[in-house]
Amino acid sequence: MSEEALRQQIQNLKKHNARLKRIAHDARNKLSAALDGTGLCLWQLDIPSGKLVIFNRRWGSMLGFQPKETKAQFEVWRERLHPEDADEVLKAFYDHIEGRAPYYEALHRMLGKNDKITWVLDRGRVTEWDEEGNPLKVTGTHIDMTKEKQYEAQLSSLAHHDPLTGLTNRHALQTHFSKMKAQGPLCVAFIDLDNFKHVNDTLGHRSGDEVLIQLSQRILDQVPPNVVVGRLGGDEFVLLMPFLIDFPKVRIMMQAVLDAALTPFDVDNGHAQIGASIGVATVQPHFSFDEALTRADEAMYQIKKNGKQGFGLAG
Repeated sequence: MSEEALRQQIQNLKKHNARLKRIAHDARNKLSAALDGTGLCLWQLDIPSGKLVIFNRRWGSMLGFQPKETKAQFEVWRERLHPEDADEVLKAFYDHIEGRAPYYEALHRMLGKNDKITWVLDRGRVTEWDEEGNPLKVTGTHIDMTKEKQYEAQLSSLAHHDPLTGLTNRHALQTHFSKMKAQGPLCVAFIDLDNFKHVNDTLGHRSGDEVLIQLSQRILDQVPPNVVVGRLGGDEFVLLMPFLIDFPKVRIMMQAVLDAALTPFDVDNGHAQIGASIGVATVQPHFSFDEALTRADEAMYQIKKNGKQGFGLAG
């Protein structure tokens, strides 16, 4: 082959190589865009070196980092695992690497920039082994699950909390009741507001809602953390108190709640004045939630009959 022909062949090979590089670069950009659009991060780990190859920028961005702001190393990923999840995640990873599980999968939290928490669903599988059967490379995906976890938390909150006041709702009160009754003494307070209808009639339901929200916070401020405060609906509230009914703190709390209701409320269009009638009953071992509530309701009704704005105890 002549020198000129050889030079021409080398030139053709260079052009072909450049074309292949452009095709590969274009394909990688398209893959990156497609993965980023789905919130998916594709990664590959070289086990001997600990080097991570990230095939798109989603992994860093989901943790709040700019490109090349963090090193693509296994140890960096490991350090970013949430401390409460790290042991479980690493166990799942090494169970697969060491042949005890067919694949690696973990839903867990990671600490991003400024320790911002991101939930990820992490999956992977060994894709290359050496001649002795030792794993060399693991290929997998990260999916950002933060929004899904937030939505899940919101649903859980709605299922257990009153949407207006944020207090425990009836369903959750029943659950708390069963647990607290099994743990020791328990008494139930039933709170019915006095003159609340007058607030709605004169100031409007929006102001009425504001009174309920403010009162809820006032009640929470007056009771210890081990007392469960709930709203049944309307202007009816319930306290679950893990005390004997003759424990002095019960009377002190009831007076504090009564004072909280009697203190005027500032609302957008004026001032609201209400009161409260409260009945407290001891929970007997055989009582259901509804039975305990009925006993407390009966004690509250006696207060209503005797002029309202007070509390009564029924042992």
